[in-house]
Amino acid sequence: MTEVKRENFGELPLGGGTVEKFLLRSNAVKMEVLSFGCIITALESKDRDGKFSDIVLGFDHLEGYTSKHPYFGAVVGRVANRIAKGKFVVDGQEYLLAINNGPNSLHGGTKGFDQVLWTPEVLPDGVCFFRTSPDAEEGYPGELKVWVTYTLKDAELTINYRARSNKTTPVNLTNHAYFNLAGQGSPNIYGHIFTIEADSYLPVDETQIPTGEVASVQDTAFDLRKPVELGKHLQRFQLTGFDHNFCLTQTKEPNFCARVYHPPSGRKMEVFTTQPGIQFYTGNFLDGTLKGKGGHVYPKHSGFCFETQNWPDAVNQPNFPNSLLHPGEEYNTTSCFRFSVS
Repeated sequence: MTEVKRENFGELPLGGGTVEKFLLRSNAVKMEVLSFGCIITALESKDRDGKFSDIVLGFDHLEGYTSKHPYFGAVVGRVANRIAKGKFVVDGQEYLLAINNGPNSLHGGTKGFDQVLWTPEVLPDGVCFFRTSPDAEEGYPGELKVWVTYTLKDAELTINYRARSNKTTPVNLTNHAYFNLAGQGSPNIYGHIFTIEADSYLPVDETQIPTGEVASVQDTAFDLRKPVELGKHLQRFQLTGFDHNFCLTQTKEPNFCARVYHPPSGRKMEVFTTQPGIQFYTGNFLDGTLKGKGGHVYPKHSGFCFETQNWPDAVNQPNFPNSLLHPGEEYNTTSCFRFSVS
């Protein structure tokens, strides 16, 4: 049985509306999510001694989330990840987006889905958030109706994303939670053991845009099919971190794609998705300047993201999985995060 409560979290500036916080609690997991940006502000799971700890990075107050931050816990869109040079062509028409990440457009633009108020509906075991993204919002074509549903059953968090548009438009939605299974505020994730069940990944150029090649992970630093301890792995291959899409087999039902284990606490998280990709990001751009929950600062590599998604820049790369949603169709993807101890 999941318990769902709601309470006010704060007021957006300039009369922007009231932000609500929803508290979801099962016997194994406790989480909090906002109607602003569908942001997961806290997620507590048990260690092997049965002690709950908050394992996602974030802020104590609304002001942290309305200021510039690295998408802590938020749903990002209309298109997650990067679009090269902030432009694409649909039906012969070129669309121009905000350039907000080097020469590219990132996570929906200057004011993406992470920076807007959604309409909530409480469900028996979770909450569904809805919004209408107007035609031409952040440069994207079509009025897009979007539903994001969080459900918590026992030790499994399921996130479902649905969307419908009245014009052909690219859509790629994901959640950008930063995890640290040692507990948020722990200085790094080097002792975490990662597995990603992917035979290939996408090499990127110096601006993090995929080159178009789908490369085998065999005999490379990107072969995470067998468990690796992150700190030792980065040292071995002299990497500054991961920020790459790993290619999955797209399925109708959520399929296992990734696992992370933290030996000292015994916490384990497994990821299942219907998406064709997962972006593994190791918090390379965190730099200790943000003060988060409990006054903790977040240095480089103090959290990681498993962003289940379509491949970056798919709208400009014909050999990538289709990212266009046409009128009369429904975008519908599901990802699950399963928590356990061992």
